[in-house]
Amino acid sequence: MPTPPLHGIIAYPVTPFSPDTGEPDLAALRRLTGDLVDAGSHAVAPLGSTGESAYLRDAEWDAVCETAVQTVAGRVPTVVGVSHWSTETTVRRARTAARNGADAVMVLAQTYWKLTEDELARHFATVAAATDLPVMLYNNPGTSGVDLLPETVVALAEKIPNLTMVKESSGDVARFRALLERSDGALSVYNGNNPVALDAFRSGAAGWCTAAPCLVPRWCLDLYAAERQGAGERADALLAALSPFLRFIVGHGLPRAIKAGLALQDRSAGPPRPPLLPLPAAETEQLRELLGRLGSGPPPESAATVGGGAAV
Repeated sequence: MPTPPLHGIIAYPVTPFSPDTGEPDLAALRRLTGDLVDAGSHAVAPLGSTGESAYLRDAEWDAVCETAVQTVAGRVPTVVGVSHWSTETTVRRARTAARNGADAVMVLAQTYWKLTEDELARHFATVAAATDLPVMLYNNPGTSGVDLLPETVVALAEKIPNLTMVKESSGDVARFRALLERSDGALSVYNGNNPVALDAFRSGAAGWCTAAPCLVPRWCLDLYAAERQGAGERADALLAALSPFLRFIVGHGLPRAIKAGLALQDRSAGPPRPPLLPLPAAETEQLRELLGRLGSGPPPESAATVGGGAAV
């Protein structure tokens, strides 16, 4: 099975909710997802933790999945996060994603009880076998409490034919190279840790999975373009300018921070769903200042300060 052509900036949309009813706002989701594609994102990944998938009822999850995938409409690949505490629900979500036309599914080891190696292996294998879609294994020890080391991931991939991609979010840059070398290049690796975006690309990562394009798409796309074109100094300058914003949105929680930023841009996606609360007023002002410094995008490549390049 060929790996989908995933590369570059893989953008995470939030799931908008109506401020009046608290229900998913599918019209706002269509607008946001369309904006991500129109901005030049190389792929879209709905229903991860940024998309508050853990707080959605089954029918809501299905509606968000259908809306996001159909809005993308094959213009770029769509990777749907299908993770759930239970194998049964994760399988159901994977099949729903496939039925709606997703190009791949992403699976996190979302656990309550600490799982044994055999339990983790069975979970991933069962989900992968539920569809013919390629699977992106998501390692995020900071949120899941499970750290899948490169040797574990490669061993899983050797047993699961359609496990062809890994999103690595531990922040340990050495793992990108280790995953590539241990798998003899059979696995494609992707970075999910914003601060190490350039180090990850320089260690062989094929893409950067991030929610930042919801608010500053040109910065992310120009950074990737600069690195891909060998303009290392410009890429470093772009990341240095972008880093305070990236640290802010991660440090204050992606759903609440991204939604606050969208409201500041007059593109409201409603509030986060309880137990999450909206970003407090003082922090919202900090975010306003950060977005103001970044403006509508990086200055031209010829500018004396940081420069941008054409999205690719």
